[in-house]
Amino acid sequence: MTRLEKIMDAEKRIRPYLRETPLEYSYALRKLTGADAYLKLENLQLTGSFKARGALNKILSLKNSTAKIVTASTGNHGLGVAHALLVVEKNGTIYLPMNASPAKVDAIKMRGVPVEFYGNNCDETERYVRSLSETTDQVYVSPYNDEDVMAGQGSIGVELLRQLPSLQAVFISVGGGGLIAGIASYLKAIKPDIEVIGCLPENAPVMYECIKAGKIIDVKEKPTLSDATAGGIEAGSITFEICQQCVDTWTLVSEEEIREAMRLVVKHHHLLVEGSAGVALAALLKEKETYREKQVAVLLCGGNMSEAVMKNIICG
Repeated sequence: MTRLEKIMDAEKRIRPYLRETPLEYSYALRKLTGADAYLKLENLQLTGSFKARGALNKILSLKNSTAKIVTASTGNHGLGVAHALLVVEKNGTIYLPMNASPAKVDAIKMRGVPVEFYGNNCDETERYVRSLSETTDQVYVSPYNDEDVMAGQGSIGVELLRQLPSLQAVFISVGGGGLIAGIASYLKAIKPDIEVIGCLPENAPVMYECIKAGKIIDVKEKPTLSDATAGGIEAGSITFEICQQCVDTWTLVSEEEIREAMRLVVKHHHLLVEGSAGVALAALLKEKETYREKQVAVLLCGGNMSEAVMKNIICG
């Protein structure tokens, strides 16, 4: 199967188990940016994040296997895997770094899936769990470096063009690249003139720096509200080359810009979104002159945040 076929197949496979999330027009963003701006509300997905798509597509493809599932995550991917395990009635364990968001940890535990902690960051956790799977009969489900996972995320692209055929540009937050690689693969195959904008925090610009270097490199990071996009990229990741080929523009945003974007969504749309969603919206606000009078979509990729972050955003 081609990558396009895999994405279309994934969209059909996961559709019975997940929501087609709304695409909501933003009058506030029209006033602020001059663009006809739409918000793709993946924060309203069943697990509160787009990660449910890729995890479910991968695990549905393994439903006839008797092997136990293991994964590493900062939270949202783990939550997606937990949901998928319940759908297919399989056993698995979610490994999280010590600094994982308490809100995401609690959400996983509520689903009754075992949680283990290892490492001080997601890179350490991923290396440990991948190594563990290679020495046991367990199957490792990568957060991003997997064709089936990426195809599941690409189902958002299928929905976007179904909901807004005249779409001209889309803003997508970038961590390991599975989300933007999946969506961009579909959009560029169906409508090549759509502009795909990769959005990252200035404090964690990993994929951006790798693209600049022309190879996957280690990038020093600082703490960021966008914890879901933080962390390094695995050597040989399939997402890197796709990002090189399919992402048109890259935009970096500050922590204050992320915070203000999150507040804007609360104020005008009465929705809570996490820092990674704020990154994409902040990028549109920063680049508004370029997209005036265009039809654009901003992917609000998740809404899972801790109570402490919520208070900080709402109360300032």
